[in-house]
Amino acid sequence: TFSVLNVMRVMQEMGLSIDEVDALTRSAVGWPKSATFRTIDMVGLDILGHVVANMTKNVKDERSELKLPDFYQKMLANKWLGDKTRGGFYKKQGDQRSSLDWKTLEYKPQERAKFAELEMVKNAPLPGERLKILLNGDPKSKVTQFYWAVVGDLWQYAANRIPEIADSVVEIDQAMKTGFNWELGPFELWDAVGVEDTVAKMKEQGRPVAENVEELLASGHKAWYSELPGVASGRTYFDLRSGKYLEVEAPEGAWSARTAKLSNGVVTKNSGASLIDLGDGVGCIELHSKMNALGPDTISFVTKVLKPGSEYQGNFDAFVITSDAQNFSVGANIMMLLQAIQEGEWDEIDLMIRGFQNATQAIKFSPRPVVVAPAGMCLGGGCEMSLHAAARQPHAELYMGLVEVGVGLLPGGGGCKEMTLRAVDAAQSIRPGQRGESVEMMEAMKKIFETIAMAKVSMSAEEARGYDFLSDSDSITMNRERVLSDAKHKALDLAGTRAGNGYGAPVPRTDIPAPGESILATLKLGVHIMRQGDYITDHEVKIAAKVAEVICGGAVPPGTSISEQWLLDLEREAFKSLCGEKKTQERIGFTLKTGKPLRN
Repeated sequence: TFSVLNVMRVMQEMGLSIDEVDALTRSAVGWPKSATFRTIDMVGLDILGHVVANMTKNVKDERSELKLPDFYQKMLANKWLGDKTRGGFYKKQGDQRSSLDWKTLEYKPQERAKFAELEMVKNAPLPGERLKILLNGDPKSKVTQFYWAVVGDLWQYAANRIPEIADSVVEIDQAMKTGFNWELGPFELWDAVGVEDTVAKMKEQGRPVAENVEELLASGHKAWYSELPGVASGRTYFDLRSGKYLEVEAPEGAWSARTAKLSNGVVTKNSGASLIDLGDGVGCIELHSKMNALGPDTISFVTKVLKPGSEYQGNFDAFVITSDAQNFSVGANIMMLLQAIQEGEWDEIDLMIRGFQNATQAIKFSPRPVVVAPAGMCLGGGCEMSLHAAARQPHAELYMGLVEVGVGLLPGGGGCKEMTLRAVDAAQSIRPGQRGESVEMMEAMKKIFETIAMAKVSMSAEEARGYDFLSDSDSITMNRERVLSDAKHKALDLAGTRAGNGYGAPVPRTDIPAPGESILATLKLGVHIMRQGDYITDHEVKIAAKVAEVICGGAVPPGTSISEQWLLDLEREAFKSLCGEKKTQERIGFTLKTGKPLRN
């Protein structure tokens, strides 16, 4: 609440707009995309009003003069309460989104606020790195002045709240991360920027410095946290009461790849992934490329570690694939794909697809069981990796889907193949031994066709189960900090090391009954009807037809025996064919530029 009120104060003093403030208070500092005013609209202006009124009445501290500005009070009087009244700081009318001019209380077409400084730090992967650059910018810059006023005040305010509202920095950081979706709590962000340097600059600027931070520096320490190998959290924090570093207590079972690195070290790594020893015979492949986009480094690493005969297979009984990042993986690196398309490197594209297929097959047919532990976004290629694992141990908050159609493509890393196998197995579980066309097969195929062709994405792990991305035997972890620990236990169970029996790796299937030409014709008829109703474009008809051809095993008689490799070959050829389409290239380029899909 302090931070929101302070942002409004600084906005008025500097004459910034609503759009400008929201551009400055989102991902650049590791805060949610909804930033300041979009978040208030979602929560409700009246709710924040009640919270501030309660705080003003009951709390007296060094910034008690902060209050809701006059324009906010007028918005409350006008019942402009945000999303629930279809108008607050932002309002949408048809396709037009407007933002409020707080000086005149008039709405105007929303304009994307552009700051050169924000563009400059976009490629810095971590919020601490970005904020450090922004704070060290031109002292005359509005952006630099804004961050010193907003974040500088936030640090001092947070430091002064110990022990008033919390015993330690850990509790405040954890509250802001879990309650408000900050990537880093205020003290973690302060460490990432550098406590000693920022305090020195605050003094130069004549800003007040909290006694608690002076105490930290006077003790000879320069950070609120330090790393400590061998403990569950992997960290200690500076305790202001004792003047010593104490262990950050972690909930039972809480663990991370970073903790494992500190304890057991990294076995091998490249720029896209690392192999970490989790102990008890379990190896962890941690993804750590930017946004965990799956490029050649990550794909080759997975293949190298998991393929039969690998030197690492003899060192571990089981493997887990996970990431400590906010998102497991946003999918394949489509920037590299587009560059190859534009240069006409079709042999290179073929090798890229084969390489990814080899990686997913290495996951599936690994002599040791592989458990994928996704959280956050698990899209496109990330979803395909998960589909091939012996088991999955996802976090409850999981956005999972095969989204390739959005960029004019189809799943080319075995995703179509695995979804087909799920449909065939589901149909045969109802009518065992059935190989030809059947009602059960038709319904199962229609379900997976819609899932792929409509690029459906789950809003939770439970919903992902409904899309057949997860199996009935896959467990779901509610606590994000327990995902890796739970996945490790699942891997050990599959390996049989605790039960005394071994793991039986699957073998490639060669007798899959193809859904065939009859179901293919039915799916294409549905696509034709969608086009006649103007629900989809001509290019989307082409994409959907390719999806249908792949999952049906081609235009073959129903029940024809096909293999997994047959389906992989169909995927690869269809993927390459769509790469050659101009409209697909337009979709890829648009998504790379805007982060949104293009309907063309």
